[in-house]
Amino acid sequence: MAEPSVAPWALNGRNLADRICGLIRINRQTLARYCFCYLGLIPVLLIYWVFRLEPIGRTFVLSFYDWHLIRPLKPFVGLANYRDLLQDDNFLLALKNTTLFAVFVVGVSVALGLALAVLLAGRLRFTAAYQAIYFLPVIIPMVPMAIAWKWIFDARYGILNYVLSWFGVKPIGWLTAPDVAMWAIIIMSVWKVLGYNMVLLLVGLKNIPAVYYEAASIDGAAGWAMFRRITLPLLKPILLFVIVISTINAYNVFTQVYVMTTGSQAAPGAPLRVLVFDIYQNGFQFFKMGYASAEAVVLTLIVLALTLIQFRVIRMDGE
Repeated sequence: MAEPSVAPWALNGRNLADRICGLIRINRQTLARYCFCYLGLIPVLLIYWVFRLEPIGRTFVLSFYDWHLIRPLKPFVGLANYRDLLQDDNFLLALKNTTLFAVFVVGVSVALGLALAVLLAGRLRFTAAYQAIYFLPVIIPMVPMAIAWKWIFDARYGILNYVLSWFGVKPIGWLTAPDVAMWAIIIMSVWKVLGYNMVLLLVGLKNIPAVYYEAASIDGAAGWAMFRRITLPLLKPILLFVIVISTINAYNVFTQVYVMTTGSQAAPGAPLRVLVFDIYQNGFQFFKMGYASAEAVVLTLIVLALTLIQFRVIRMDGE
């Protein structure tokens, strides 16, 4: 008498696992290892979803609504918020100021950081001490540093105007005029991030094998030719990372602008307007959350586009 066939759903767990392993051609130990890894990642992915992905998605959705924080009605307006951005003088001014800030901060901080890294990578004494000195501003929180620089730039009692007075320069309102305040913020921000860029680039320089320089010196290369033909091409991965990170941070500038250009020293009602400050003001002062969300989406797209362009340009230049 033939034994009754076993239904597929009646298979025990071991047989089912063996069949799965057979289908994907891995053994049970490897499958268990994969399951353990992905189960361990679930809490991290959930946290990342709650605190990162979901807020980004909700911001994108809110940008299509006239979402006022204290109004009960929040109608769908489609692309009206984005259309209004193109006609908003404050937004256009903030976009201009932020782009100007990013261009100079990224350009100057990366160039100076590379120059310092090359200098410290050579046979210079007390290299560790110099690295610590330059990196010290990076670990200082932004708010106390901004307050200190606010005193340095003070029009009447600041140390900068005091030093300039030795050369016959009249006092300058570094933080009262928006045009001058922009350059004051740029100087402070370059000083803040210079050590970070220098350390990263120095690590990249230290990882370049010396055999390349020895071969180049045998062929007669030296100085600028060696830097251009060997150092820069081999430094491009870390240089790309530094430029991308610096660009993202520059377009998200807020703390130093808020601390240094608002209050008693700044021109009343006329702080230096940048994109994140404009988003903050529209969202948390005027309660126009939908409009502020549209600004945040535009800022995200700008940073994403610049990042892709930087990847494309530096990779093409290296080919």
